[in-house]
Amino acid sequence: MDNNKIIIIGAKENNLKNISLDIDKHKFNVVTGVSGSGKSSLVFDCIYASAQSSFYETLSTYIVKNLPKINKPNVDNIYNLSPCVLIEQKKLGQNPRSTVGTYTEIFTYLRLLYSRIGYPIYDSSYFSFNTPKGACEKCGGLGFELKPDLNKLIDYNKSLNEGAIKHRTWKVNSRYFNIQKVSNLFDMDKKIKDYNDKELFDLLYKESTKISQASFGVVQTFSHEGIITRIMKRQGDSRGLSINDYDRTFFVEDNCSECLGSRLNSKAREVKVNGKTLVELLNMELCDLYKFICEIKDDVAVEIINKMKKDIENLINLGIGYLTLNRGINTLSNGESQKIKLAKSIDNSLNELIYIMDEPSTGFHARDVYKIINSIKSIVERGNTAIVVEHNRQVIENSDNIIDIGPKSGIEGGEVIYNGKTDGILKEPKSITGKYLNNKQKINFEHKNISKYYELNNISIHNINNLNIKIPLGILTCITGVSGSGKSSLIKYILDHDKKIIKVGKDNVGINSRSNVATYTNVFDIIRALFAKENNVDSGLFSFNSKGACENCGGNGYIKMDMHFLGDVKQECNVCHGKRYKNDVLKYKFKNKNISEILNMTIEEALMFFDNIEIKNKLQILKDVGLEYLRLGQTLDTLSGGEVQRVNMSKYLDKKGSIYIFDEPTQGLHLKDIEVLKKAMRNMIKKGNSVIVIEHNLDFIIDSDYIIDMGPDAGKNGGKIVFNGFVDDLIKTNTFTAIAIKEYLYKSK
Repeated sequence: MDNNKIIIIGAKENNLKNISLDIDKHKFNVVTGVSGSGKSSLVFDCIYASAQSSFYETLSTYIVKNLPKINKPNVDNIYNLSPCVLIEQKKLGQNPRSTVGTYTEIFTYLRLLYSRIGYPIYDSSYFSFNTPKGACEKCGGLGFELKPDLNKLIDYNKSLNEGAIKHRTWKVNSRYFNIQKVSNLFDMDKKIKDYNDKELFDLLYKESTKISQASFGVVQTFSHEGIITRIMKRQGDSRGLSINDYDRTFFVEDNCSECLGSRLNSKAREVKVNGKTLVELLNMELCDLYKFICEIKDDVAVEIINKMKKDIENLINLGIGYLTLNRGINTLSNGESQKIKLAKSIDNSLNELIYIMDEPSTGFHARDVYKIINSIKSIVERGNTAIVVEHNRQVIENSDNIIDIGPKSGIEGGEVIYNGKTDGILKEPKSITGKYLNNKQKINFEHKNISKYYELNNISIHNINNLNIKIPLGILTCITGVSGSGKSSLIKYILDHDKKIIKVGKDNVGINSRSNVATYTNVFDIIRALFAKENNVDSGLFSFNSKGACENCGGNGYIKMDMHFLGDVKQECNVCHGKRYKNDVLKYKFKNKNISEILNMTIEEALMFFDNIEIKNKLQILKDVGLEYLRLGQTLDTLSGGEVQRVNMSKYLDKKGSIYIFDEPTQGLHLKDIEVLKKAMRNMIKKGNSVIVIEHNLDFIIDSDYIIDMGPDAGKNGGKIVFNGFVDDLIKTNTFTAIAIKEYLYKSK
């Protein structure tokens, strides 16, 4: 057995068809294939899961029970695995106290620096906003305070009885509405606009006051407190109540009026090193911070400075030098989060590790993709193995080997189409990836007629200052620019200021094991109604979440066994045998098919089976976005990111007259799937909609109708529109996007 290869035998996870293959160790390996082909099943659900399971076996059960559970993969054997480092596209968390500085630990070294050579001298804990000694007294170290937006909370033209309070907790006849009523503090029929100052104060800010009321011979005691007082108490609850996110919609977030967003108290804010306070350093872009740190000459702090320089340099080299240490990690994109994780691995002195990465090029402008490529190559040069799931042309072309999974998606995928040297895939006739790598996208020379624009003026957010913008309507507009140039900030501003604009993506899809393709698209409601009418029974019988569910498994089709410190084990239900329904329900038929057989149909099969026009229209939309291979009953938690995004997109394809915004919709999509995506967007435009897309993918950009290029660079050097117009005019300029397009178009294969 060759110890320089990872040997996989009999992988059957999800749609993988009992595949066996070898993967070279100490090489830069890319795994490609269309969306839903089985790439993630191979890399994450087989290779990574096997490595983690084997690692857990070396630990005590006491330790393992506190670690994330890993389910044993459906694969016969994997040989020559090494410990795996997973660098995936997941946000680093939503904790408002965690920043780029705290996560990378650069802030820890800065605190140490200020406690050693700053003046006046304080202990290191005085410089942490996560300790009582260092945190701002007003905001508790969060850096912001919530200020009520009374126009969002109250309809001043209504009385309390008419529903003046817009918050659901105080809706008419609710518990808290009735407490307001019995408090005798308010005239329930008086318009809020006619309240005097005391009445308005009692309604909004009054502290908790006990009220007693006698009824039916019993004295009941209630507590009334002002609406804003109550909501603010909930915001301060450390349990993280689920209603807090809803409460925040009635507030605006603003910098703390005491610390001005710095999070630190007055003592920490006054200490200086080389004439700069810690606050000034935390708000510097990393590129500027690096220069400042290099200028500090102090023998006491040499080791601290060297460590910080190395860590900051790694972040800059990965193209995120525009970030600041004070930036909350909950505000980072998935791509930025992944790069911060990758930066931690660059200087790892260990070798013989397997680095598994999920589309590391995500969020990178074509100008900067080489930074990721160089980082991966440096990891491999230190004696490690890289297995990278990717669709980006540049990354694929710079790899050592390609494993292409396919040939198509879902049940038509799950096979190894090609496994070998990168240039060999161009000659593989069965590979869709090879075909698209061979054929470059042609530039769009058409100049569309533009009659209307969406205009916004004086936009100021993050690195954008007083920007005016005109976005054409009725066409496909692409917003481009290097990472950190202000694209996402611009879109955030637009979405915050115009609730009629619709953002389409995978983030607004509720993904769980009980939501499937049929339920999400509302096709299942129609199907259940057809079954009910055909058999003259209640439609609830045909819901696996209701009356018809198998009682043994609760309609899941499987029994989940908690193995304590091992991963959960799913076993097919031995009563319904995975069909999810009671046997009595399966006796009911529609065109000789029971409800379980219907859910097992692919969208393509269902299109041919049903005559109902409404069902056919909804299913045709799913086919139009390239998802005809999905099964109606396939749960959303089994779909890839690209598939989830297109399922969400399908909900809007039959709407008219709206503005839709997509943020990097090509993420997770093969070049073939991008063609399908563009076709679906063109259909949206034909129906009278406007489509705005933030994108880095050059194949997508050069086929769009209109370009708004942000820049000229990132961070403080960005935030401006450096070009707006048609694609063929863009390449006459020298913006970073124009340069990247010209290199793509004219570089020989």
